[in-house]
Parts: sequence; structure tokens; C-alpha cells
Amino acid sequence: MKFILPVLALSLLSVSCVSTAPTESKAPKQQQDSQQAVGAPQNIIMVIGDGMGPAYTTAYRYFIDNPETTEIEETVFDRHLRGLSSTYPAPISGVVTDSAASATALASGVKSYNGAIGVDVNKKEVQTVLEWAKLQGKKTGVVVTSQINHATPASYLAHNEHRKNYNAIADSYIDDGIKADLYFGGGWKFFLREDRNLVNEFKQAGFHYLDNYQGLADLPKSKPVLGLFADVGLPWALDDSNKHRLSTMTKAAVHHLTDMQQHDNAPDNGFFMLIEASQIDWAGHGNDISDAMAEMDDMAKTLEYLEHFVEHHPDTLVIVTADHSTGGFTLAANGKYRWDAEHLRTMKHSVNYIAKQLAKNEISADYASDLFNFKLTRKEMKLLITTKDSPKLNKSTNIYQNKKNSPVERALLKQVKAIMDMRTNSGWTSGGHTAIDVPVLAFGKQSDLFNGAQDNTDIAKKIFTLLGK
Repeated sequence: MKFILPVLALSLLSVSCVSTAPTESKAPKQQQDSQQAVGAPQNIIMVIGDGMGPAYTTAYRYFIDNPETTEIEETVFDRHLRGLSSTYPAPISGVVTDSAASATALASGVKSYNGAIGVDVNKKEVQTVLEWAKLQGKKTGVVVTSQINHATPASYLAHNEHRKNYNAIADSYIDDGIKADLYFGGGWKFFLREDRNLVNEFKQAGFHYLDNYQGLADLPKSKPVLGLFADVGLPWALDDSNKHRLSTMTKAAVHHLTDMQQHDNAPDNGFFMLIEASQIDWAGHGNDISDAMAEMDDMAKTLEYLEHFVEHHPDTLVIVTADHSTGGFTLAANGKYRWDAEHLRTMKHSVNYIAKQLAKNEISADYASDLFNFKLTRKEMKLLITTKDSPKLNKSTNIYQNKKNSPVERALLKQVKAIMDMRTNSGWTSGGHTAIDVPVLAFGKQSDLFNGAQDNTDIAKKIFTLLGK
């Protein structure tokens, strides 16, 4: 190892890899704090690819590959792979986790039940690494492509017995004390309500508010920031005005937290940031390979920016993992030894947008091919036209977050995704989560701590140790 880690911290970390029980040091607290401060990174950035199982990082390698070369190029996910993490929740929920239980484990080091937001199986609050970092004088921030009160960010910022209590979780961001200096994501629906205007309350607390990406270029250095850019989650990457909006928000957030720390004229304690590529999971739930790869590309561009930041700020640690895998995604289906990303690379629109336009307009060969950005076969055209004329949906149809769409749109969406699956030879086994282990990546200072097999709770325990707890 190229770094020096105190014996006490090494002992704690080795135990955490085989046990989920909290481990207490027997050293006096003053001595413990002094020892744990040695070698700890100043900045810690936690990146979660929601739903990003190992098939997604593998698929991205082939998606981003340059077809003009014989070599399959390395990706940012390949460069920093450290190991795998198990994801199972508390026994009461079996072995398949949801995002809330997994995020609670990643944030606190405590296993809980599916649906839990920052609470244990007894619904008692558990401290999170973001809360602890704030108490240590670090700036804190959250950047996500979901609403900022969704399961993952909420598990770092709030404590609630169920993830779907969206309004209560949003209220807690004010009522339970403001825990972050920066929030970027969606959420107008929950923060601008008839019964309560949380945006105004954040403004009254001294926050600068923005509701468009253009405002990211001109943030006041001295103020905390609330940025909400959509009613609920952000648009799909393929449909958004900025197809790499996560990397754009991340760059602005990193710069702003750094500027705030310098502006305070106080000891530079660095920052802790949570970043979530939320909609990889949403694409997985919808068995939607084209949007999954676009969301993966946004995450990859985010990590490439963070590589650059770490190069110039070596006192920074970046940890990357997934909360679980979604959709039972596999490369090569139906016994065919083939997976082809060619048509994924040229997609201009999300499958939801394509289905909506096909439902509204006459389906001609030229119009459909323009939407897909490749020429459709006669068989594919017949499939779309027949579906529009006689839409059929059955109970097994997996449509994620499209209950408000018309039956025609929903039926067409199913067929648009089927075309993309046939073109790529992608397979899916589920519309939900699976129990497989997920990748762990890390780079920067103390990144070797995340090598090998570990549990999701171990990741939080290691971060707590680096934060001096």
C-alpha cells in the first residue's frame, strides 16, 4: 500500500469485512481521533449507480467501444474496479433489497428493512456518514437525477419509516435541521406544494435557489444552494436539454462546495458529497436498454470529470458502487451468442418519447426511422402499425412510471423496447431488483481500503473511520 493507515483503523476495517455488527474501539476517544485523522482524505465523494449491476458496466464497455479498432477499449468503470459488494437487507426483508434499505446500509452501516429511510429494523434513527461529516465541519452536498427526496438521497439526509412518505421527507429537510449545503436534482412537486412552499423556506434560511441548468454557471460563492430542475425526476438523459446533466451538476457542485469552504475563512475541512445516477435503475425497471446505456454514459462522464478533479486534488477519495442490480439484465439472449450496441450509439430519443410520438402521428417508414435514427425493417414496421391499431396490454406488461400514458402509448412503448432488445439481443428476467453482488470502484486517497469482497454496510463503516468516528 502507498499510504499509512493507523493500526487501530486497520483493525476496525478488517473486522467490518466479515461482520455487520458495529465495532467500537477501546482506545481513548482523544487518541482515537488523533490516529484516525492520519492519512484520511479531506474530500470524500460517494457515487451510486442506482440499479447498476455488473452486466451494466460490461454492456457500457461494448457500448462505448470504438468499432473502428480491433481492441475493446478500457472504460472508467474498468480502470477503478476494486471488488464486489453484497446487497442483502435485514433478514425481515429476505435477500433482495430495495433502494431505501440498501442506501440506508451504504449511508449508516446498518442493515434495515425494505422501505426504511435512515432507520433500523426497530424504526430508530441511525446516523449517516453525511450527517457525521457535517458535524465534523465539512461542507456537504447531494447531486441526483431523481427527486432529491427519493430513496437514496433521503437515506443520507433523513429518517422516516417509509420511502414513499415523500412530502414528510421533504419537510424534514427543513424541520430536522438543514444537513446539506447543496442540493441538485428534481422535486418541484414536493417542494412547491399548496400546503407548504419549502423553496421559500430554504431561501429564508439563506439558500440561493435555481430551477434551470443555465444557473449552474453563476452560483454565489458565499451561499448554500438548492437547485430543482424538474417536477419529479429529471428527464431521461436522451430527452434532456443536457444529455450529460449529472456530470454538469457534479462539476458545478464540486466547484461550489470548494468555493464555499474557501469563502468561509475557516479551517478547510473539505467536503462530503453524494452523487446518484438514479435513472439507470428506472431504465432497468422498464427493461429499457437504450436509456440504460444513455444513463450509464452520463455516469461515466461524471466519473471522468472526478478523475480529473482527483488528479488536481489528490486529497480526495471517490467511492463508486450500486445499491443493487435491476431488471435481471443480460448481454445475449435466446441462446444467441451475440450482443450488438451499434444502434444504441445513435439513439436520439428515449423509448418513451418515441412511443409517444408514434401514438400521436401517422406511422410511416421515414417517420419511424427518423425517430429511431436507423432504418426499420418491414417486420418492425408491421409490429408498430399493428400494435397502434390494436393495442393489447396484459398484466405482465412491465411499464415503469408510465401509468398515466394512454393504452396506445403503453402498448407502443412495449414494442419499441422489444425492437431495441431484438436489435441488441438484450435479455431481462425481471421488472424488479435482483440479489446479485454489485461492483465497487474507488480511486484517490485511501482507495485501497475498498479492495476485495465486502458488504454494503462495510462501505459506510470504512467511510465513518476515515471521518474520524
